[in-house]
Amino acid sequence: MKRTIILLLLPFALMQGAFAKTPEDPESPWTTSGFFSQQLNQVSFSHWAAGGESSLSSTSLLTLGANYKQDRIHWENKLELAFGIMKTEDAPTRKNQDLIDLVSKLGREVAPRLSTTALLNFKSQFAQGFNYPNDSVAVSRFMAPGYLILSAGLDYKPWEFLSVFVSPATGKITFVRDQSLADQGAFGVRPGENSRSEFGAMLRLAFEKEVFENVGLSSKLELFNNLTDENRSNRKNTDVNWQTTINMKVNRFITASILLHMIYDHDIPIPVGETPQGDTVYGPRLQVQQMLGVGLSYSF
Repeated sequence: MKRTIILLLLPFALMQGAFAKTPEDPESPWTTSGFFSQQLNQVSFSHWAAGGESSLSSTSLLTLGANYKQDRIHWENKLELAFGIMKTEDAPTRKNQDLIDLVSKLGREVAPRLSTTALLNFKSQFAQGFNYPNDSVAVSRFMAPGYLILSAGLDYKPWEFLSVFVSPATGKITFVRDQSLADQGAFGVRPGENSRSEFGAMLRLAFEKEVFENVGLSSKLELFNNLTDENRSNRKNTDVNWQTTINMKVNRFITASILLHMIYDHDIPIPVGETPQGDTVYGPRLQVQQMLGVGLSYSF
């Protein structure tokens, strides 16, 4: 895993060192950015009559960007990493946030605010995940799942803070590199197989702006429809991935963050109940993750 992290960070480190604007090169076509936040939340009880459970959680967030723009060519790169753990009194340490999200978008302007664009998106996670309280069987790990999206289409930017990307030609590959999960058909792969390929259309909306003084809003909505599903009825189902983050800057080094992440994928089975015989019933459901934190932050 360490090797994977280094490989993901290396291109951005090279870009930042080699292409960032400097006093000697103010006209460089490259711009770089970064944001790091370390959030810590703690709750403690002692002889508390109303009851409660002490807990401690820590979350690290890192966002790196490297963008190129010259003449009609623009290349946008963004890497988002997040990892968090929590500990309650009687439970073992467990993760509560885990994300690897790399987006690279290369385009050529063909009209004002409109570009022909190729997009690459890789998503996965760092560590094992468990369906607590069962912590003996992993239900996810690095590259289980992993997602790779390759897409070609048009990118319309009515304003600098809003991107509307439409693609009629999008390939999506789901990886499940854990054989025990692959044998179960986890994350939509056929039982025993380690990957699943889909081809369809995608709509991607991205918004990033300081909406009020010291309040930044970042929201990304991705809609994907598999046009080649063998089950024709499934072609009516649209995969949804919507992530919204609000960063509220208290002062130079302290930021409060709110995260809402929602996923719907008809091909991912979620435990939804049990039969009278005690067997688990699976079905598609909306997956929701929420996070609120306050911590130290640094922008560069």
